[in-house]
Formats: sequence, structure tokens, C-alpha cells
Amino acid sequence: MDISVVQHTAGAHRRRKRVGRGEASGRGRTSGRGNKGAGQRAGWRQRLLSEGGAFPLFRRVAKRGFSNINFETRYQVVNVGDLASAFEAGAHVTAASLCEKRLIRDAKAPVKVLGDGELPHKLSVEAQRFSAEAARKIEAAGGVVTRLGPQPKKKFVKRPPPPKPAEAPAEKGGEGAKAKGKKKAPPGEGEKHAGGPPKEKKPKGGDEKSEG
Repeated sequence: MDISVVQHTAGAHRRRKRVGRGEASGRGRTSGRGNKGAGQRAGWRQRLLSEGGAFPLFRRVAKRGFSNINFETRYQVVNVGDLASAFEAGAHVTAASLCEKRLIRDAKAPVKVLGDGELPHKLSVEAQRFSAEAARKIEAAGGVVTRLGPQPKKKFVKRPPPPKPAEAPAEKGGEGAKAKGKKKAPPGEGEKHAGGPPKEKKPKGGDEKSEG
């Protein structure tokens, strides 16, 4: 085989576009850049998602919901089973040692330990977060769990309502008994006797004449 026999794949290398070589070439005069404006100047690039003055797509689409992607905390996840296979008994596990063992990529980023797998020997582990199962397995094997940095606050627990004050029992024969013994007057009766004794009814005129 000779070097002259070797051929490139068709279309792998395209010829450079030669512009500004006369109008007969098809790319003369403005060299494919149009007339006037920023597009004719060197160094200009079209803005991403530009639509030439039309109402842009990202403003036409409705926005709903909430996204935490801009300020969320992303943890590098390591399982208990990975620690058991990578470290010997009694080892001190930190972010730097995890990065050396290639269990995480960045030694400065926060780490979270999860409880997948078994841990037969004790380890002293330092991390920002531990799942409840991971902490239980590490401590059950005789290891130590060290939480770094500020920890999340407990969830809000609603306080129970305050106990009601106990009511004092009513005394026998006292005011309560007297109040029960009294009877209420029928409506209208108190109004009649308020001004003094009730007035006697006068006999009708027909009765007086019959007596005379």
C-alpha cells in the first residue's frame, strides 16, 4: 500500500468559502454579510434566541411553579458499603480521603453518606450530612459519626393547646343552691307590680243602676 492510494472520506474536508473575489463568484460586493448594520462589522455575533425584534419565545411561554436550581445545595453521595470496601478498620474518613479513593470528585463540595450496604468494621466518618440508616450502621459497628457545618433545623411541630383551668365545685347550700331554688316570674308580672299594689277593677255602669 502506498500513501497515494489512501483516500479521505468524501465530505470530511470542505473547501474554505472564498468571499470578496468579485461579483461573478457569487460572494462579492458585501461578501454575504448584507447591507449595513452590525452584521457587516467584524466581531459581531447574534444573541442567543434572538428573533429579530419579534416577541421572544422565553417571554411568550407561560411561567408556572417554582425552581430551586439556582441556589440549591448539591451533595456528593457515598454509601456505607463503599466505605467498607475502600477503607480498613479504624480508618478516619474525610472528604480528602474520599477524593483520593475516587469515591467523590471534589474534596471541597459537601458530602452525604447514605445507608446502602453493610459495614462490618468500625470507621470514624466526617461529612456534612448522614441519613438515619447510615448513622445507625456506623455507630452499630462501633464507629463515630461527625457532622460538619450547620445542620438543618427540626421541622415545625405544632404546640399542643394549653390545658383548660379546672372549675371549682359549687358549695352545697350556698349561692348556687339559692339561685336554683328561686323561680322566675312570668313575663309581664313584674311590670304590673313595679309601681305599687294592683288596682281594683270598677264594676260596670249597668250593675250600679240595678242596685239603686
